[in-house]
Amino acid sequence: MRLATAEELHDIVALTTAAYQPYTDLFGHPPIPVTEDYAPRIKRGEVWLRDLSGRIAGLAVVEKHADHLMLFSIAVAPGVQRGGHGVAMLTWLEGKAREWAVPEIRLYTNARMERNIAIYSTFGFQETGRRPNPHRPGWTIVDMAKKVEAIHGS
Repeated sequence: MRLATAEELHDIVALTTAAYQPYTDLFGHPPIPVTEDYAPRIKRGEVWLRDLSGRIAGLAVVEKHADHLMLFSIAVAPGVQRGGHGVAMLTWLEGKAREWAVPEIRLYTNARMERNIAIYSTFGFQETGRRPNPHRPGWTIVDMAKKVEAIHGS
């Protein structure tokens, strides 16, 4: 995983749009990550890329807070989905949380993204609540969190 550069903005938007296309089709509107302005996030060092054979295979958008990391978005290019890249990025994120001494990773997702919720649950995330989406009437947000054990001896 490496930090994204401003020159990669177009690729980040294209990958995110393609990865979330099945949900855009399901919902009739694009999910929040598709409409996000990634330029400020790149500038803040929040967009991390996973390369595969010289191409971007996936990305994770991570906000660092004092007491947690917030996973805003994780996306895998459609051509390499189901190849373990999402889990590899979650594993990387857990390592980052330990490296940065942050005790928890949080995320939120749409209640209708059942496959994603199942992946997060399998990876150890627990649902912490549900709430209406303030930006999309009728949509429900599922909040999830995972505690991260500190690295001993550091």
